[in-house]
This record gives sequence, C-alpha cells and structure tokens, in this order.
Amino acid sequence: MKTVIPVAAGSTHRASSDLATGSASIDVFHTGSTSALADRAWCVGDERASNYPNATLLLSNAAAAVRGQRSGAPTQLYGLANLSDGERKLIGEVLGEGEVSGVVALPDGSLAQIRESVLAGIWRVCIGTEPAHEYVEVGAIPQIVRRAATDLTSADLVIGTPPDGAMNVKPVLAEIRERAKVWRFGLHAHIINLTLLPMSIIDLAFLQQSLGNGPVQLMLHGYGTCRVQATGTRNVWSVQFFTSTDNIILDTLEVGGVPIVALAADEDFQDSAERLQEIIKAYFT
Repeated sequence: MKTVIPVAAGSTHRASSDLATGSASIDVFHTGSTSALADRAWCVGDERASNYPNATLLLSNAAAAVRGQRSGAPTQLYGLANLSDGERKLIGEVLGEGEVSGVVALPDGSLAQIRESVLAGIWRVCIGTEPAHEYVEVGAIPQIVRRAATDLTSADLVIGTPPDGAMNVKPVLAEIRERAKVWRFGLHAHIINLTLLPMSIIDLAFLQQSLGNGPVQLMLHGYGTCRVQATGTRNVWSVQFFTSTDNIILDTLEVGGVPIVALAADEDFQDSAERLQEIIKAYFT
C-alpha cells in the first residue's frame, strides 16, 4: 500500500489552481514535516496505526499543519486517493461534520462539495463523484472557493434601466460597482444592509438580476442558519441570516473577499490543533 507522498512546499497554489480549472488529477499534495505526534503514532504497536498507516500519517500531518496555520496563509492539501475504504471511513469518523458546508460550480460543469470538519479550519473537499478527487484541506476556507469566486465571475457590473416601480436600486448598484472595482485583498469588506434600506420587491428582484448568480454557495448551521453566496459579480457576496423557521432576519451584501462568517480564524486553528492531538492520542496511542 502506498503512503502519502510529499511534494514540494509551494505547490499548494498550483494544485488548487488546477482544481479550479478541472485540469488536475488529484493524487498527492503538499505535506509538512511529520511532527512528534506522527512519530509516536508510527512507533506504537496500536492496531489502528498498523492497519491504517496512510490515515494515521495524514491525520498526524494535518495536526501539525493546523497548529502552524494562519488565516491569511496558503492552505495545505492532503489527497485521499491512496487510502483504502477503511482508511477513508476512519478519516470521516475522526473529522466528523462541522457547521459549514457548500458547493462550488466548476468550469467543466461538475460540482465540488466542501464540508468543514468538527475541527474548524480542517475541510473535506470532493470534486465530482470520483473518490480519487477527494482531499483534506487545512486553511481558513478551501482554496477552490476563492479561485471560483475570482475566476468564474465578471469584473464588470452593467447597470441597466430599472423597471417601473423601482425606488432605490440604481444608487445601490452604483455603490456596489464602485466598491467592487477598488476592493483588494487585505481590505475590509464593505457591507450593505438591505434589511434597513427602503427597497421594494421590484428593487430587490432587479438587484439580484443585475448582480447575477455566482459559482459558490455555502451554508452555515449554528444557532441559526446563514447562507453565503457568491454573486455573478466579482467581489460581491450575498449573506443572509435565517431563523430556525427559515425567515430572513438579516439580508446583506458584502463587497470584498470570502465573507468572514465562513472563514476559520487564527484562534480556531489553535483550538483545532489541540483537539485533533487529543483525538489522535485516543485513537492511536
């Protein structure tokens, strides 16, 4: 059985770029140096470590990666192509399912499914239906989300003539267009609270029509539900919060990068590193 094969650090961006264009054959990805945690997992005679060596190594490397991860840093990817069905099941058992899930539409018409684990900042990503195109990713958000939201959206927002009955949509669209043009990575997002604006149903329909539909949809489930969608206009996102009965309580547009509500933060990485270390000890030592 093959082990997880490391490739050069710095290939992460190339790999995620290939994924966004559908040109990659996902097999192996960057792995950091194996931590003392991994050494311990290999040395003990535990049955799981013996029977599932690839899963053991992958989890150990992920634990080391998330410990050193930062919100603005490149993500790190670990392919599952060389894992047995039993090892995949074990990975799923350990990581579980967290609060954030979603889909990303790709240029070839396929969909990428993403799911954050119970450990914030550690994600499962599957492109299409092939098990070989599945991987674990450590980072604030899977890179494929950022790439699709950039590469598969339009940089130009054309403002047409609003229909009869529109009230305030035209100045709102003008504000969005100007903000979207000047936004750069590292700048704070500009938030437009549609809930507080005097917008008619006609305004909102024309606003949605003008912005278009984008390639990313994320759902966050916690105390309530939050839906984050990329629009068809680059750097413009719809962020809506719902009650438990599916009523919208806050409807906003964010001009910027991936909305912060969907991102893992630095403190999340540290917490996840500690929790994953405890899980690995329980499973493999």
